[in-house]
Amino acid sequence: MFRSLHMKLTLIMLLLITSLMAVVGAFLTTSVSSFFINTFYEQMDSVFGAEQRDFVTDLRSAAAQEDGAGLIKNMMDVKAGELGIDYRSRNYFVLDGATGAYITGSAEESALPREQSPNLLTARNAAVSGDETTVGDASDITADYMDVAVPVLGGDNAFIIYILDSKDTVSGLNSQLFQIIMQALVIGLLISVLLSFLLSKTMVDPIEKLTAGAVEIAAGKFDSPLPVESTDEIGILTGTFNEMSGVLQSTLAAVENERNKLDTLFLHMTDGVVAFDHDGKVIHCNPAAKSMLHRPSREITDYDELFGSLHPFQEMLDLQRPNYAEAQMEVAGRALEVYLASFSGKVSGGVLVVLHDVTEQHRNEERRKEFVANVSHELRTPLTNVRSYAETLRDANGDIPPEMANSFLDIIITETDRMTHIVQDLLTLSRLDSGKAELVLSRFPFGEAIESVARANALNARQRGHELRYDPPESLPLIVGDRSRLEQVMMNVLGNAIKYTPDGGHIRITAGSTEETVWMEVQDDGIGIPEKDRDHIFDRFYRVDKARSRESGGTGLGLSIALEIVQRHHGTLVLMPHEGPGTTIRMTLPIAQDQAVRA
Repeated sequence: MFRSLHMKLTLIMLLLITSLMAVVGAFLTTSVSSFFINTFYEQMDSVFGAEQRDFVTDLRSAAAQEDGAGLIKNMMDVKAGELGIDYRSRNYFVLDGATGAYITGSAEESALPREQSPNLLTARNAAVSGDETTVGDASDITADYMDVAVPVLGGDNAFIIYILDSKDTVSGLNSQLFQIIMQALVIGLLISVLLSFLLSKTMVDPIEKLTAGAVEIAAGKFDSPLPVESTDEIGILTGTFNEMSGVLQSTLAAVENERNKLDTLFLHMTDGVVAFDHDGKVIHCNPAAKSMLHRPSREITDYDELFGSLHPFQEMLDLQRPNYAEAQMEVAGRALEVYLASFSGKVSGGVLVVLHDVTEQHRNEERRKEFVANVSHELRTPLTNVRSYAETLRDANGDIPPEMANSFLDIIITETDRMTHIVQDLLTLSRLDSGKAELVLSRFPFGEAIESVARANALNARQRGHELRYDPPESLPLIVGDRSRLEQVMMNVLGNAIKYTPDGGHIRITAGSTEETVWMEVQDDGIGIPEKDRDHIFDRFYRVDKARSRESGGTGLGLSIALEIVQRHHGTLVLMPHEGPGTTIRMTLPIAQDQAVRA
């Protein structure tokens, strides 16, 4: 029943009228009650308020007399007009201040309520406590009466002037208002029913025609336009509906085209995506593609400019789904894999290009190949030497003098130790790379660690005729780190300075600190590092002087391991600018390690 739009409109009109009359009725009755209450207390204030001190003083003087109640009654009779005393619904009473008992008044004792009101109790408490300033004048809009109780104290006497209004006037007026509102409601409901039927008839008929037309369009029938019978909003809606049906027919083809494009996009998308229309102009380019192509969006406009050298645009348009073309290109030093595919048809379609950044994969592959080649080369040399000298000893059949045989054995042992060092360094790097080499953190004096490393290398430096000098600062703070690992770094840096400095050189160790970091520098006047090699000294197996490095037993992994350890401590190990021959390397470390490193 209530599914009909006719009934819904009628019900809405009825509820609207009923709600409106209910709100108006409630507002009127509440306003009338509030008006009478406010008027009542304004009249009381005009007689007993702070501006009428003389009258209140006269009341207290009368209360001190022997016939205080009578005198107060006479004075109240004089003020009856100002207080609105009508001797029917509003009266005044003079009560005993202690008990609240009736003494006299404008009406008989039976006019008092059976139970004493809160205002009267407030005045009684004030009279008993001798407080003349407390008046019982609290209003309550829900009560069926209005009252005020004023304590009057004089001498040893205590009275209460109690003014009571039964609200009969308010109730009568509200009853009349209610009757008027109900009559207006009945008439309004009748009128609203008639108007709602007329309104619903006017509105529903065109809507029903529009509904029938929408059903036909949903079934794919676009050749039956609806007649426009009016020029109002319904007529405009009908005309717009006819236009929509025509536009919808042409839009469905475009929607299908977009769906095919999105299917292709999600089929091939990995990183960067660029879409071109049938004329080769860009219609979509995501931020990843802009970054990979190293161009702002305003410069990515034409297919031939970007990818024409890879595959001709027309060839890509002719490519049938799900086939696609692949290519590789390099932009600003980044290697990109390019996938090209067409979407939609030849007339309204375009070309979609998907870009994958494989720069890091290529770099990792090159590093892997280089690393394998270096390891093979470093191990092959000592293995060749060991095999050669071992075969010589075997084939000699005792003809080699003992001194020479021992020399050959020493070489075999040296080469074996060298291979052991290479393998040990490789294992250390592997553990550092995989995160399995855990740091054993502790708080230790940074200066003491430097002195320990300097003492350990002092003998080696003297054997080569070097002057090794350490200038300790006045104080260095305690730092948090893996002392053994950091001393390994210091030993490596200082050992390189001793090894690669010609005999009789000068090596100097300096250190210092800031608020958050400590640093150590090792400076020598040795062979130095050419400018072309400075960016590679921390690479694995990289040597500036390969012959001398092998001669001294170096593996080419020491600085790589040192850099990994320092970085694990969130520090830096860098090659500093150096004037004249020699090298300066600085290690910087934070004084405290964060929670992640501690864990």
